[in-house]
Amino acid sequence: MLARVWSASLIGIESVKVGVEVDVSGGLPAITVVGLPDTAVQESRERVRAALKNSGFAFPVRKIVINLTPADLRKEGPSFDLPISVGVLAASEQVDPQLLGDFLFVGEMSLDGSLRAVPGILPIAARAEKLGFTGMVVPLDNAQEAAIVKGISVYGFKHLSEVAQFLAEPDRHQAVQLDAIAESTKLPFPTPDLKDVKGQNHARRALEIAAAGGHNLIFVGPPGSGKTMLARRLPGILPPLGFEEALEVSEIHSVVGLLKNKGSLIRERPFRAPHHSASGPSLVGGGSFPRPGEISLAHRGVLFLDELTEFKRNVLEFLRQPLEDGFVSISRTKQSVTFPAQFTLIASTNPCPCGYFGDPIQACSCSPRQREMYWAKLSGPLMDRIDLQVAVNRLKPEEMTRQPTGEDSQAIRDRVKQARQVAQERFKQEKSIKSNAEMQSGHLRQFCQLDEDSRSLLEGAIRKLGLSARAMDRILKVSRTIADLAESEKIQSSHVAEAIQYRTLDRIA
Repeated sequence: MLARVWSASLIGIESVKVGVEVDVSGGLPAITVVGLPDTAVQESRERVRAALKNSGFAFPVRKIVINLTPADLRKEGPSFDLPISVGVLAASEQVDPQLLGDFLFVGEMSLDGSLRAVPGILPIAARAEKLGFTGMVVPLDNAQEAAIVKGISVYGFKHLSEVAQFLAEPDRHQAVQLDAIAESTKLPFPTPDLKDVKGQNHARRALEIAAAGGHNLIFVGPPGSGKTMLARRLPGILPPLGFEEALEVSEIHSVVGLLKNKGSLIRERPFRAPHHSASGPSLVGGGSFPRPGEISLAHRGVLFLDELTEFKRNVLEFLRQPLEDGFVSISRTKQSVTFPAQFTLIASTNPCPCGYFGDPIQACSCSPRQREMYWAKLSGPLMDRIDLQVAVNRLKPEEMTRQPTGEDSQAIRDRVKQARQVAQERFKQEKSIKSNAEMQSGHLRQFCQLDEDSRSLLEGAIRKLGLSARAMDRILKVSRTIADLAESEKIQSSHVAEAIQYRTLDRIA
């Protein structure tokens, strides 16, 4: 007898429907799996055999052929254990097959028939809802996560025998209930707080602009000046994730198994801080069968690269295309995938190898040649893509002993949220644009028009600093954000002047 069960496979972070066809017929007892299965899928034959026997079901001592469609798509992982088991039971007439066409089955099985959670269940559930499935059957530990997706009934079970009971009497089982909107709006305020920072008003202002416009930022200063401390406070002033953004972020983390609280969307904007020894594939994603890297895990959040000049130059060059486009495309012989990577880059570095170039307290011991070689690790095109370049000096002794007097993160966050709302209203016809940093050339012409004084000021800065056309565009975007923070509809010369001062590190070497 032939039975067909529906399941799903992941390509990158996208889910693809997979048909599991099971044919039980006469012949020598054997189990054959076809349809480009990987080793884990091939091994499911033994897991399924043991699980059925240990769950009290009869395993057919006949010829069994399992076909995974489409046949040209490689199938990976143990998530096909459950659909294969259900298919074998249906083909051997041990369960009623009437619900198999309406439900999607995903799950790994132990040898005793118990079900184990699998990664990537959230994008699979989102795809199942779009394909019109009535519901999903998943391991109980995956049920809350899958139930985040509205419009599809999710049933979670601990054991294969419970799945068989559900197929026999579906009306006696309740679908998992979860209020996804409520889950996404419970936003604990992130810490640490900017109110604990002493001095550094210039750097605090740069953080506010970066948060309001989604602009990339680099802090340059000697050791102990507070660069890392400032950068780690950026998430606390970023606006909360909207529901759609939270779903995007949670799907990425689900695929790599980092969705810690099953059944909850990721509520805070991600903050990723890879070590400077990170490789290119770990940063941008990769592998024989590509998986998301750090820049995709930082999607809609912050990627913090501490000690930027300690990263290998070729690794940093991988960032150029994602910083410009907001996504990364990875091509392999067998498949190509695209991962979202719309993140805010925050970086920090010393101004020279010894770290004290320009420091008023301690003299620099580096030669001009050493400083030149040090900054040569950062290419011009990469620096052009960093909107805000800020020098951070060490505090004076009297500033260190003084109590902090700056605003707390909540007050700054309120201004940031208001500026972002202005930008979202401006781009309401552009669903893909969420902030000023994402504007393209056409948007600059429309929303960043300058008066004569502002244009003259910008032209002078381009001549004096030798700025590229891309750097000029960055100045216009930052000017637009500064105007939004000032609640100004038009960009004023003072806004352009402030934006220009954040490009003075282009020629620090």
